Amino acid sequence: MLNRRSFLATGTAATALALGAPAQAALISLNALSGYLNALQTAVADFTQINDDGTISTGKIYIRRPGRCRFEYNPPEKTLVMVGGGQVAIFDAKSNSIEPEQYPLSRTPLSIILEQNVDLARRNMVVGHREDGPKTIVVAQDPENPDYGSIELVFTANPVELRQWIITDGSGSRTTVILGALTKGGNLSSTLFNIPYEVGQRRG
Repeated sequence: MLNRRSFLATGTAATALALGAPAQAALISLNALSGYLNALQTAVADFTQINDDGTISTGKIYIRRPGRCRFEYNPPEKTLVMVGGGQVAIFDAKSNSIEPEQYPLSRTPLSIILEQNVDLARRNMVVGHREDGPKTIVVAQDPENPDYGSIELVFTANPVELRQWIITDGSGSRTTVILGALTKGGNLSSTLFNIPYEVGQRRG
């Protein structure tokens, strides 16, 4: 079951991620990774989420940078998570509430990859940058607010591709999100990320 309060901040790092042959690959530079994220304007992908308690959820993610993201969970989950207007909103059907739980995007590590100009080389942003077989792994946090948690990004090369992230909150809770193939480009409607619009639709 999805833990609403610790969404984006729960999970386990032990994931079975198919990344091809275990050949070594050159460490991808922080500037190259920042350039990749900045070029990623819109994308859609299936995802698998592994929660801190070991439970697994699946769904579809929509990304529209900067600052917008949407997680639609597959049944039996009835949760919808929207990121837009500087807020993260969690709609949980089990709560019988039309109004979502909300908190500022700036207080979550996900803001690092959704900001308008990603600069992983910024001083104190990255606290880990290593190579693991075919993967380049970067651990980043808000240098001014490390207590907000961190995000561990997993990339592969040739071409550079974001494969998964692991978010850890200030209490140590972790969430792993494994991405399927990213379909990039295209026009994603603003209503997908408009929290007041979604509230209005649910009110009917």
